[in-house]
Amino acid sequence: MTTTSPSVRLVSDLVTHIPEFRGAYESHVFSQGGVLPHVFFWDVVQNCVRSFLGEDPAAADWRRTLDFLEEQSARGELGVDEVIVTSFLNDLPYPHEPGYAIVQELGPVMAARFVRIRPGG
Repeated sequence: MTTTSPSVRLVSDLVTHIPEFRGAYESHVFSQGGVLPHVFFWDVVQNCVRSFLGEDPAAADWRRTLDFLEEQSARGELGVDEVIVTSFLNDLPYPHEPGYAIVQELGPVMAARFVRIRPGG
């Protein structure tokens, strides 16, 4: 019996809760030969920022994505936190980049983690 890691389960749950990520997920699995959560989350960040900026009407709604990730962050599960902090929060735009204002929309748990990993923004 194989056990799914928390980080792979995070990706699966994200795709289940926000079906707009299904195409990116299927493309990712095909090209990577499986689920690599940290790699997949690069696409999640890009999608979320494009949605926030209004650049892609087909993108998953950024609010739903942030709400889902906030809920997952609040659980405090080790593999989940690692992916969200390292491969989502850390990859959000920097102050000089378009979309940086999305940082002001983070929920309290993710906002606190964001400040810890990127105190200068």
